[in-house]
Amino acid sequence: MKILVTGATGQLGSKVVEALLASVPAETLAVSVRDTEKATDLRSRGVEVRHGDFDDPASLDEAFTGVDRLLIVSTQGDNETRIRQHLAAVSAAERAGVGFIAYTSATNAEESSLFLVPVHRATEEAIRKTGIPYSFLRNNWYIENEIGTIQGVLAGAPLVTSAGAGKVGWASRGDYAQAAANVLAGKGHENTVYELSGTLITHDDLSAVLSKILDREVPIQHVDDETYAKIMVGAGVPEQVVPILVAIQSAIRDGVLELESNDLQTLLGRPVTPLSEAIEVIVSGLKS
Repeated sequence: MKILVTGATGQLGSKVVEALLASVPAETLAVSVRDTEKATDLRSRGVEVRHGDFDDPASLDEAFTGVDRLLIVSTQGDNETRIRQHLAAVSAAERAGVGFIAYTSATNAEESSLFLVPVHRATEEAIRKTGIPYSFLRNNWYIENEIGTIQGVLAGAPLVTSAGAGKVGWASRGDYAQAAANVLAGKGHENTVYELSGTLITHDDLSAVLSKILDREVPIQHVDDETYAKIMVGAGVPEQVVPILVAIQSAIRDGVLELESNDLQTLLGRPVTPLSEAIEVIVSGLKS
C-alpha cells in the first residue's frame, strides 16, 4: 500500500507525515510537494518525495501514480484559485486510479455560510462525482490561528473580538493531523464525513484559559466589526488581511463554527488535547 500526502512541507501536511511515520513504515509513504528540496529530510528518512504542483496537472498525474490512499490538503489563496487547484488534484487522482481520497475540508461544508466554504463544497462535490471512496475531514478551527491574538495578549493587550458569544471548536493542528493520519492508515473510513472539533467555547472562555495559563487576568474587549477592523490596522495587520479577519469574526458571531461533534476524539482514540495544553505550547514558543 502506498499513502501519499500533498502539501507535506506545509504546517498541517508536515504534521500528518510525522504522525504517519510513527505508525507505518516509511517506505509505504510518499509526499507530493512543489519544491522537493524542502523535503530532503523526509527523503533521508525513507519517504518517497515526488514533485507535484497543483498549478501543473501533468505533475500531479505523475505524483499520484501508484497511490492507494491520498490526502489532499487544502491549499492557500483566493477562492477561485483554490477551487481550480483542488479540482485539478481531484481530476489527477481519478486519472491515476487512486483508491481512496481523504480531504481536509471545513465545518458543515455543505451548508455553511462561511466565505471560505465554497472552496470545500466544490471540492467535496468533485470528489464524490469521481466515485472514488472518500473521507472528508471537516476541520473546525486551529488554535494556532490565534497566535497573533496570543502575541498581543503577551504584550499586554486585551483579547479583542467582535465575535460576541459565538462559539468555536478550537483544537491543535497536531490533533487534526493525527486524525488525518489515522484515517489514512486505518480501515473502515470509506465514504465518511467527519466533523472534527474541540470543545465549543466562546472568546470569553478563551480569555479565561489564557488568564489561567499566564496567571494574570486577560481582559476581553468586545467591539463591533468596524472597531475591530480599526484595531487590527492599528496593530499592524496588513490592510488586505483585515477584511478576512473581520469576516471570520462575523461568521463566528453568526454561529457557523458552532457544530457539536465527538468525531475528533473518536478518530484520535483518545481525548482531544486540552486547549490549555495546546496554548501553553504556543506561549512557550512565543517566549523562547
